[in-house]
Amino acid sequence: MGAIVIDNAAVVTVAGPEHASGHVVVEDGVITAVGAGPAPHVDGARRIDGTGCLATPGLVNTHHHLYQWATRGYATDHTLFEWLVELYPVWGRIRPGHVAAANTAGLAWLALSGCTTAADHHYVYPDGQAAELVDVQIAAAARIGVRLHLARGSMDRGVADGGLPPDRIVEDLDAALAATAEAVDRHHDPAPGSMLRIAVAPCSPFSVSTELLRESAALARDKGVRLHTHLCETVDEAEFCAAVHGCDPVEYMDRVGWLADDAWLAHAVHLDDRSRARLGAAGTGVAHCPSSNARLGTGLADVPAMLAAGIPVGLGVDGAASQEAGHLGEELRQATYTARQLHGPHAMDARTALRLATLGGARVLGRDAEIGSLEVGKQGDIALWDLTGIGHAGIADPVTALVLGPAAPLRLLTVAGATVVADGELRTADTETLAKDLAAAGADLREASDA
Repeated sequence: MGAIVIDNAAVVTVAGPEHASGHVVVEDGVITAVGAGPAPHVDGARRIDGTGCLATPGLVNTHHHLYQWATRGYATDHTLFEWLVELYPVWGRIRPGHVAAANTAGLAWLALSGCTTAADHHYVYPDGQAAELVDVQIAAAARIGVRLHLARGSMDRGVADGGLPPDRIVEDLDAALAATAEAVDRHHDPAPGSMLRIAVAPCSPFSVSTELLRESAALARDKGVRLHTHLCETVDEAEFCAAVHGCDPVEYMDRVGWLADDAWLAHAVHLDDRSRARLGAAGTGVAHCPSSNARLGTGLADVPAMLAAGIPVGLGVDGAASQEAGHLGEELRQATYTARQLHGPHAMDARTALRLATLGGARVLGRDAEIGSLEVGKQGDIALWDLTGIGHAGIADPVTALVLGPAAPLRLLTVAGATVVADGELRTADTETLAKDLAAAGADLREASDA
């Protein structure tokens, strides 16, 4: 891995000063220089002229369901619960080949949208395929070259127990815990600069028993890994918790020992002031998924109020079956629009949106000391956005161009200094092949569903 010098670019470090024309240097996978003006000389370095480009940290995706790339276009006018009821039986037929095609294509598309770190929440393991499917997920991330936070999901509350999933696709409590522990023991790498970390991630309050939630929290803390689940995504969920548990979802998660700074929650659309204060006090993070919330009509998550309450917030694409575009870069604009729909044009500016997608997401995943900003000593995860085209011409401020303008192509995307995207093209896999494999996986699942 050789040194890389990016010169003559606008540089937004996120954690420090901005430079209208500056440089970033990466050596041995780590940032060794960043600042204004020309870059220092580095023997043997690859030099990239960033004229007309904006250098930012690589984007961090804090919530996804990559396997869903093979089931896009289903239930496009349904509520969340209706959508789940239609999709669960389809997902119950997934096999390792489907997951391999979906994860590899999904991660490739994320990389092309500026993503260098992705959290993937996979919670469907039919027919005893748990270990094999985990291996497939990990292989896909290694092939594309992005950092993976594999949130090993689980469901043990099927229809027979008052949940939504069909009974044949839920796991026994002990089996789910054992498989999750095995995934952590086999794969979790806690080292700084790690490319692979595992989180304990039971799916949601309406598909998981109280016992599994409690035991999952104990397991995560015993293993020293993070916790993840869905929470407060819909009004239906709040009504479910009130009817079954006699409290709201945040209270419920507090009772089962989840609210702490080692946990993060997907969506958090329906929070009142008391819930936000409790999450902020605990340091529990939120993955904000504005496009998915809009696609499913679940509501507008009040991110400005979350930030005011001290809640760590990052951005998430969410599963492609509930957000077919799957473009992380576009979530910056959607997050800005969502905040302004709630509170007006001063609610969120472009730089706040960029911070959510970078350092905010890194904090949610517990990695803000390693990634999320362009600082000496941090990992060389860099997005160099090309703003020279007609779509961005004339927008004087490059951050405004990136956030409020159309999706910007990448001149370069690096992970630990390794090139993943260059001149708008993925360099780690052939996208035409990935597209064909994904189309075949989707067709196979649809044909099986129709049979």
